[in-house]
Amino acid sequence: MILELQNICFERENKKILNNINLTIDLGKCIAITGPNGSGKSTLVKMIIGIEKPDSGKIIFDGKDITNMEINERAKLGISFGFQQPVKFKGITVYDLLKISAHRQITKKEACDALSKVGLCAKEYVDREVNSSLSGGELKRIEIATVALRQTKLTIFDEPEAGIDLWSFNNLIDVFQTMSEVTKGTTIIISHQERILEIADEIILMKSGKVQKIGTSDEILKEEVKEIGCCRIKN
Repeated sequence: MILELQNICFERENKKILNNINLTIDLGKCIAITGPNGSGKSTLVKMIIGIEKPDSGKIIFDGKDITNMEINERAKLGISFGFQQPVKFKGITVYDLLKISAHRQITKKEACDALSKVGLCAKEYVDREVNSSLSGGELKRIEIATVALRQTKLTIFDEPEAGIDLWSFNNLIDVFQTMSEVTKGTTIIISHQERILEIADEIILMKSGKVQKIGTSDEILKEEVKEIGCCRIKN
């Protein structure tokens, strides 16, 4: 076990966003969290990384109670997060960002390999600034490369497919399939994309702030695909 959520509740403006969430997530798995809009998926992830704190309940990570820890403290323990809308860093090159994320000195070849895996022509991007000259899709792919390089115990992505093209999406599938094996850690992906759900070892289906069901892709997709609004990137 790498992560345990115990009786997590969260309320805003007299509305229950998360209602008594209990989850146990094992080490070395690829987990997908899905469900209709407003089901509490993103809020749940914000609880895990520390953007939000629960009204009640506990979050245990790698045997430690992190319920009241700040984001930076959780990051030091081994939690990485890829935002749905990546941030820009004026004056910092892609190579610099990859080195910072890796927490070690990496060669340009290693940086280029990481960029190639997410569908970017490495030579064209490795020395570019991470600024507004990059499109949303380019920033998204660079962020995924940085998160993958960190090789943390727990890596979380919020709708990583947003804003990217088909070819890059296919490359991302390969990245997710090998990430847990390479890092020996756990990957959690929030997504509605059927192909991402298909590669998950386990799918957590959320509805109305609760965990409705946990199962394999076959078990969840066969019964719930229409209700959760699952979609597929078309060729």
